[in-house]
Amino acid sequence: MSRIGVFVCHCGTNIAATVDVEAVAEAARVMPNVAFATTNKYTCSDPGQQAIVNAIKEHNLDRLVIASCSPRMHEQTFRKMLAEKTDINPYMLEIANIREQCSWIHKDKVEATEKAIILGRAAIAKVLLNTPLTAGESPVVKRALVIGGGIAGIQTALDIAEAGFEVDIVEKKPTIGGKMTQIDKTFPTLDCAACILTPKMVDCAQNEKIKIYSYSEVDSVSGFVGNFTVKIKRKARFVDETKCTGCGLCTEKCPMKNVPNEFNLGMDNRRAIYIPFAQAVPKVATIDPDHCNMLKNGKCGVCSKVCSAGAIDYKQTDTFVEEKYGAIVVATGFNPIDVSKYGEYAYDQSKDVITSLEFERLTNAAGPTSGTLLRPSDGKHPHTIVFVQCVGSRCTPERGKQYCSKICCMYTAKHAMLTREKYPDTEVYVFYIDVRTPGKNFDEFYRRAVEDYGVHYIKGAVGKVSPQADGTLDVQASDLIMNEQLHIKADLVVLAAAIEPDKSARPLATKLTASMDTNDFFTEAHPKLRPVESPTAGIFLSGVCQGPKDIPETVSQASACAAKVIGLLVKDHLKTNPCVAHSNENMCNGCSQCANVCAYGAITYVDKEFRIGGGKTEVRRVASVNPAVCQGCGACTVTCPSGAMDLSGFSSSQIMSEVEAICKK
Repeated sequence: MSRIGVFVCHCGTNIAATVDVEAVAEAARVMPNVAFATTNKYTCSDPGQQAIVNAIKEHNLDRLVIASCSPRMHEQTFRKMLAEKTDINPYMLEIANIREQCSWIHKDKVEATEKAIILGRAAIAKVLLNTPLTAGESPVVKRALVIGGGIAGIQTALDIAEAGFEVDIVEKKPTIGGKMTQIDKTFPTLDCAACILTPKMVDCAQNEKIKIYSYSEVDSVSGFVGNFTVKIKRKARFVDETKCTGCGLCTEKCPMKNVPNEFNLGMDNRRAIYIPFAQAVPKVATIDPDHCNMLKNGKCGVCSKVCSAGAIDYKQTDTFVEEKYGAIVVATGFNPIDVSKYGEYAYDQSKDVITSLEFERLTNAAGPTSGTLLRPSDGKHPHTIVFVQCVGSRCTPERGKQYCSKICCMYTAKHAMLTREKYPDTEVYVFYIDVRTPGKNFDEFYRRAVEDYGVHYIKGAVGKVSPQADGTLDVQASDLIMNEQLHIKADLVVLAAAIEPDKSARPLATKLTASMDTNDFFTEAHPKLRPVESPTAGIFLSGVCQGPKDIPETVSQASACAAKVIGLLVKDHLKTNPCVAHSNENMCNGCSQCANVCAYGAITYVDKEFRIGGGKTEVRRVASVNPAVCQGCGACTVTCPSGAMDLSGFSSSQIMSEVEAICKK
């Protein structure tokens, strides 16, 4: 006969303030097979765990129910306790989540207590049917993949390589570097972004442990933590990377000159064959097939004629590379939102209404104006500039993004300060909802803009920007502090556009079976305790793909992410999840529906011989589950029409016992 121990946690006042924990324990004591029930103020603490160990010995317990926080937070804690300090199998444990599911969502103590008792009853019913499970082992491929070559991906790769592990970077653009390559100065120190980033880009290229797949994309992902198989699509550059020296002669001689330059956000032109910028890594030319006359109609070939290295290859095609990795890091970055839908700002009506990133290019020495601030419309110096904050941020979902983009207040202060420093004759206005400066030396930086550089900060919203016949912009806005309406005659309007995850993030998440929130940011396993891990084992998050952040925070997270990856790769073997699916071959009809829904490719089919009576046999096609690959998601169990698939630790009988216990009066 089973002897169940029930331990109800106060969690300080997190649970006890809303749930009568003594009543929950008292209700458990009278349930069948419960040999012991008690409460503890902090069950997860060292004294709390020791109290459980003592109770197991004293009352000869063989199964446990702990009513406390979520299993997501503490299940591994208590399983580890059982494995190390008792003879009880770690899987003879059930967690009743009475914090998140009771105390945190209910205000009425009677209602919360009643629900906690029901959850405890369900956990007791399930643990009665639990069986000892043993985790297997799987080998670890000591190699990592970083998807995205911005500052987050670069820092993560460098840290992993420094620990002695091989790491590949997959970057969809022709060069690594990301958005930071387009930035002139960084806040709050105002040091050169290129001076910080370029050495790291070079380090990546020269590190023997790092391989860069530029101009490439992840095509497919299969496998599991420690043993992922990734197919990488290498897009045709029409230039042989092994031969190209990056001399740039082809880019100088190409006759197709009027291709919009995406690196400068379309504010100038490039050639059909191009190197994105001078410090590009790898410094290899790329032919744009949409604008190359040779690829489109077979006429030209100038770049091939002038290339002394013989690197031009017009017949090059996309190729695929398949590699194995122990861990995958997502560092897909961000993009500014499209501001053209905000018609009140006249972005599509005037060349002199620009985004903050476009302003960065206008002030960058490598930008379209060689660092001289000139109006895009006429090339004249602007004498009055209006910066508009929170364009698309902190809006209703219908209008934009509900979240704060976090970096806009600071980079606008930077833009305003640098403008006033270089062009003291320029009047600068900043319209803001409120100024957010949560970082070291951030508030001091903002105050410098106001107090030392004379930037006019006005609390209020810009209602309309109207292009005028004389080429100026009439900015209609409100000053909420002075309680008046303003009309400012501006030469240039700069919109601080909200940022959003890169558009590649959503399809990539599907390939990785990783979770995303409603804003398409990758979801972390736990916002406090596991901020750089995804809920999918072996998938890690680095940079803005997880949420808005500035460069210092991005670099910090990148190094934290690398530390987690290194901690995984140093292991020769990983414990596998014993809660895996298995097939009842006598019930399986070989329909393949379970294999079709398995995201991990854990299910295959085999032909087996079965006795059918009378000395006769038949061969039937039945499902076979690879326990090393199965991640225990349960998708196959709910899909199987014959009920042949079941999940260890979460069998149909266990779940039904929980349901019956909940339905009891």
